[in-house]
Amino acid sequence: MQKTNRFFSTVLFAGFIAGTLDAIAAIGGTLVFAHNNPVRIFWFIASGVFGKKASPPMLMTASFFTQFIYAFLGVCFHYLIAYIFTLFFFLIYPKIKILSKNRVITGLAYGLFVWLIMNLIVVPITYSSKPSFNIFPSTRGIIYLMLAIGLPLSFIAYKYYYKRAL
Repeated sequence: MQKTNRFFSTVLFAGFIAGTLDAIAAIGGTLVFAHNNPVRIFWFIASGVFGKKASPPMLMTASFFTQFIYAFLGVCFHYLIAYIFTLFFFLIYPKIKILSKNRVITGLAYGLFVWLIMNLIVVPITYSSKPSFNIFPSTRGIIYLMLAIGLPLSFIAYKYYYKRAL
C-alpha cells in the first residue's frame, strides 16, 4: 500500500511539474514569438473537446465569463494530457531498461515522442485536420517538450526507481 501511495504521489508531483513547465514554455513562446494573448492556448485546447464554439476566433467576441470558463477547461485538459504522458512514462520506465541508462537522452527522446503523438495523432484527430510541419514552430515545440516534459520526467522517474531499488 505504501509503495502504491508513493508511486501515485510521485506521478502527481511529476505530472504537475511537467504540465506547469510546459504551460510556462507555451505561454512564453506565445508572448515572444506570436505576440499573442496566451489565454488563446487554453481556448485552443478546450476547442479540441468542445469544438468550434470554444475556438479562439469564436471566443474573442464572447463574454468574459465564457472566455474564462473555456480557458479554465483548457488548463484542466492541458494538465490531464500532461498526467497521461507522465503516467505512461512511469509505467514504461521500469520495463524498458535502456531508459535508465542515460537520463538526458531518455528525456530528450521522450519529449520528441510526446511531440510526435500530439502533432501527428491527437491534434489531427481532434481537429479533423492533416498533420502539418512548419520547421520553426515545430522545432520550438519539440524543444519545449524535451525541456519541459521529457527531462523532468526522466530525472524524477530515475530518482523514484533508483530509491525503490535500494
